[in-house]
Amino acid sequence: MSLITPDFGLFFWMTVVFIIVFTILKKKGFPVITAMVNERKTFIDASLQKAHEANEKLANIKKEGESILQEAREKQARILREAAETRDKIVEEAQLKAREEAHRIIEEARLQIANEKQNAIKDVKGQVASISVQIAEKILHNKLSDSDCQMDLIDSILKDVSVQK
Repeated sequence: MSLITPDFGLFFWMTVVFIIVFTILKKKGFPVITAMVNERKTFIDASLQKAHEANEKLANIKKEGESILQEAREKQARILREAAETRDKIVEEAQLKAREEAHRIIEEARLQIANEKQNAIKDVKGQVASISVQIAEKILHNKLSDSDCQMDLIDSILKDVSVQK
């Protein structure tokens, strides 16, 4: 039974050795272990704080990114609106210039047609006058071939001239 129940001497020396080891650990080991645990706790707390700050910075960066993206979208929309307005203005100016050019061309054509018409009328009048003179010459030549007719014509012309004065 000596294996199960310790002897008093063994128990005494085990207690003395335990107290000595405990005292040495208390003076030398526990402060080091406590310091290491506290150091580890400080490191973990600092890491948690840094992680929290990193999360906040990430959230701020996301917000800034979203605001920059929104601002870029607004600028893009404004630029597209300005481009559309410029396009519409250019198209409108081109149409206005085209209308003005068309009116100018039509007006020039009207003036040219009027000039051509006047020239044609003058030409026709000249031709009619020339033909009329030729016809009158032929008629007078035929009628005045007789000397009595010539004398009657001269008398009537003289009467007309004297009446007009």
